[in-house]
Amino acid sequence: MRYTVIGAGAVGGTVGGRLAQAGREVVLVARGRHLAALRENGLRLRVPEGELTYRLPAVDGPAPLGELRADDVLLLAVKTQDTVAALGTWADVPVASGGTAAERLPLVCLQNGVESGRLALRRFRHVYGVCVWLPSTFVEPGVVSAAGTPLTGVLHLGRTPHGTDDTARRIAADLADAHFEAPVVPDVARWQYAKLLDNLGNALEAVSGPVTSEAAQALLARVRAEGRAVLDAAGIPYAGAEEQRAARGDKVTLVPLDGTPRGGGSSWQSLVRGTGTIEADHLNGEIVLLGRLHGVPTPLNELLQRLANRFAREHRAAGSLPVTELARLADEAVRHGS
Repeated sequence: MRYTVIGAGAVGGTVGGRLAQAGREVVLVARGRHLAALRENGLRLRVPEGELTYRLPAVDGPAPLGELRADDVLLLAVKTQDTVAALGTWADVPVASGGTAAERLPLVCLQNGVESGRLALRRFRHVYGVCVWLPSTFVEPGVVSAAGTPLTGVLHLGRTPHGTDDTARRIAADLADAHFEAPVVPDVARWQYAKLLDNLGNALEAVSGPVTSEAAQALLARVRAEGRAVLDAAGIPYAGAEEQRAARGDKVTLVPLDGTPRGGGSSWQSLVRGTGTIEADHLNGEIVLLGRLHGVPTPLNELLQRLANRFAREHRAAGSLPVTELARLADEAVRHGS
C-alpha cells in the first residue's frame, strides 16, 4: 500500500517518516515553508536514535499525483478545524481502477477528538479512527521530532464508528513494523473519548503553560471531572485510566533529544507557530456541545475554549496567562454558570 499523509506536521510527519523507514511507500502533503523544506532537504525526523532524513515525494494537494491508486491509503493528519477543507480537496479525486477516493479508498483519521470521523463519514465510505498516543513536535519547516522509546507511539485503530476489517489489520501490521504498537479494536471511539478527556488540558497548557504547579493540576482535575460528568450523562463509554495505563505501560518513554527542546502539546504548538487557529472547539468544545445537549453545565470547558480561541485569534504568546489568574476566572465562571 502507498500511504499519502495529508498534513505532514508533527503527527503526520512522524508516522510518514517511520513508515518510510520501514520500507513503505509514502507521499507527504504539506504547504508553505514546510512543503518547500521537504522538497529541498527531505523530511528530517528527530528520534531517540538520531536525526533521520527521508527524501519523499512532497506535494501541496492531489493534482501532482494524477489518478490515485487502488492501493492508496489516505492518512488524514491535519488539525480538526482543517478537516472539512481537506475532505473537500481529496474526496472526488479519481482512482485509476474507477470511482473516486471517497468511494474507494480508506481514510484514516490520525487526529485528536472525535469530530473528524463524523465529518469524514459524510464524504468517505471507508473511514478509520485512531486514538493517537504519539508525543511529537513540529520543530521547524521540514523538521519534526518524536521523543518516545522503545516505541514511538501507541495507535489504537478501528473502523469508524465501530468494527474491524482486513484493511485495518494490514495498516496495523505496517505500523507495527514502523516503531508503533497499533492494536486493532472494534470500539475505537471508546479509546478516542478517553483521549478526549486527556486532551481537555491542551487549552489550559496553551494559555497558562505547563501543568506542573499544584494550582494548575487542581484546575485540570476539575476540567476533566466536568468532562467525565458530561460523557456519563450522554451514555458515552470511554476507556478508564487503569485500562489506558495497562495498554500503554512503559512502551513510550520520553527522552531528551539533542537540539530539540520538548515543546507543549498540539494546542501549545499552534500558538507558538502563530497559525491563528486552535483545536479547542473540537476538544473542550466537544464537552461543551454534549453538555448543552444533555443538560450538564460546563463552565470550565467553556472558559478554556473561549480563552484558547482568543489567544489564537489575537496571536497571544503561549502560556502568557498566569495560572493564578486563570484559576480566578475559573472560579468566577463556575459562580456565574458560564
